[in-house]
Amino acid sequence: MRTAQELTSLPPGPRLPPAVQAALMLRFGPRYVAACRRRYGPAFTLRVASMGTLVYLTDPADIKTVFAGDPRIYHAGEANSMLIGLLGETSVLVIDDDLHRDRRRMMLAPFARDAVARQAPLIAEIAADNIAGWPVGETFPVAPKMSQITLEVILRTVIGASDPARLAALREVMPRLLSVGPWETLAIANPKLMGRRPWRAVRDARDEADRLLYAEIADRRADPDLAQRTDALAMLIQAGRENPADGREMTDRELRDQLMTLLVAGHDTTATGLSWALERLTRHPEILARAVRAARAGDAADTAPHVRDDEYLDAVIKETLRIRPVVFDVGRILKEPVELAGHRLPAGVMVVPGMVVVQASDEFYPHAARFDPERMLGATLSPSTYLPFGGGNRRCLGATFAMVESRVVLREILRRVELDTTARPGERRRLKHVIFVPHRGARVRVRSRRVVPAAVDRQAPSCPVSGPPAAG
Repeated sequence: MRTAQELTSLPPGPRLPPAVQAALMLRFGPRYVAACRRRYGPAFTLRVASMGTLVYLTDPADIKTVFAGDPRIYHAGEANSMLIGLLGETSVLVIDDDLHRDRRRMMLAPFARDAVARQAPLIAEIAADNIAGWPVGETFPVAPKMSQITLEVILRTVIGASDPARLAALREVMPRLLSVGPWETLAIANPKLMGRRPWRAVRDARDEADRLLYAEIADRRADPDLAQRTDALAMLIQAGRENPADGREMTDRELRDQLMTLLVAGHDTTATGLSWALERLTRHPEILARAVRAARAGDAADTAPHVRDDEYLDAVIKETLRIRPVVFDVGRILKEPVELAGHRLPAGVMVVPGMVVVQASDEFYPHAARFDPERMLGATLSPSTYLPFGGGNRRCLGATFAMVESRVVLREILRRVELDTTARPGERRRLKHVIFVPHRGARVRVRSRRVVPAAVDRQAPSCPVSGPPAAG
């Protein structure tokens, strides 16, 4: 008699060797996945070296099933296990089941609407300081500038670093740790390699970052004014003390792992989304002009809130994340066989909602290849067809923060500089780890600067992305 596992089946897919499929994914990710969708249908199987067997799903009904599935069966933490060497074993990204549920609940407070709104003035100040140093009259890649801004935002709003020496040290070490290449990634996926000479620099950077993060944790625990602080670290410590019924207070190691997770998950992703927004805007003069008007509306004598203006900047960001998704995909490893996409899929495979295919589909977004923020104004977005922040119980914890941060930074850029438009072809997408970055760094040219009044404080709305990178 055959077992249930023996009765399983997989959708069709290319028969290329796993190493070849891995190379195709690295070099031609979106095009390769789209080609497989055209050839094999809405569900197809890929076998990718170092990742195993992946079943891609592009039917919204199947994606909904995955996101609504029992988290004891659909494991997202296990799918992220290659990050343990950097994030740590207790990171909310790599744990599953009840432990993930309890840890996620403790981490909600810093990313609630009101908490995020309180950070908006500091985000604007950080962006303005960086923009003041941009060159005028020369073309430069803006992606490194966006990375500087988003790193500073995390260091000061999430970690709450204020000691000048420690803040400078964190600014120096974190880019070395967060901008590793494929070679260094091998050691992150296999921490035992960090003791060997080729990877000791990664280990040293991680150890230095740990030293600094533990120092911040010690300072925050000893702060008599902890309850008045607004940084995420302080709020995490306070949550454990005030709500013991929700679980014990996090240990220093657990706090370190969550801080590192927030650094990794919220740094390059938001910076890359902003880079793509500028890359798209500078190639669409009419859209750029409207975005500039929206950004500068509050600079007029009438300083009343302009909700509609914020809505347009939000629309630019949402459309950017649709047409240029930052995260490649979000996966779940099956812990037991499930009925999905017309197949009984075996335990051990990774099911992957095909974000890059679905969000580029004319079926769900007419003229999907066109950059059109208008389509996002007043739109009700389905969590099964718009998923830049993942979905289900693993929807990105920082989605609200990312959207508000992106809007505030974009507004400050458009308020303070005049950007030239360009007729050059759009920049290609290059896969950097699991993030799609502009292959030339999103090159822009500042024509001139503007003198602007102080930013007008505005109520930060809840995350405008209804429904669901990523695993959190």
